[in-house]
Amino acid sequence: MDHAEAQIDDRPLGPSLLSGLRCTCPACGKAPLLHSYLKVHDTCPGCGEEYHHQRADDGPAYLTLLITLKITVPLMVSVMFLRDWHPAELFAIFGTLHVALSLLLLPRLKGMTVAWQWSRRMHGFGSSDERHH
Repeated sequence: MDHAEAQIDDRPLGPSLLSGLRCTCPACGKAPLLHSYLKVHDTCPGCGEEYHHQRADDGPAYLTLLITLKITVPLMVSVMFLRDWHPAELFAIFGTLHVALSLLLLPRLKGMTVAWQWSRRMHGFGSSDERHH
């Protein structure tokens, strides 16, 4: 195993993503990653890992829409064909479901995005000499 592979292996992706899913620091796995609904701490309150350079941007929002729409739209269409509900009932039920799923998934997907960046040493999560390899 060469030096570059050893650097990648010390931050395994699976445990990092699980920490992100729990909205905890991917480095220590204990301290909270977010200090409000979607605001990432500049540094981890537990281990001091820096997060000010993370670049989650719109990725978590796109992933949230992708997942929630893949769940709610097929359910809504199947209910439309199986039941004779009024369109207002469909909108109320599936609109509420979509909003609830979105609110549940968005911070977790943001945590997973930051954890993925940390694990892969993207956007400043590696030391300066590691980024040149």
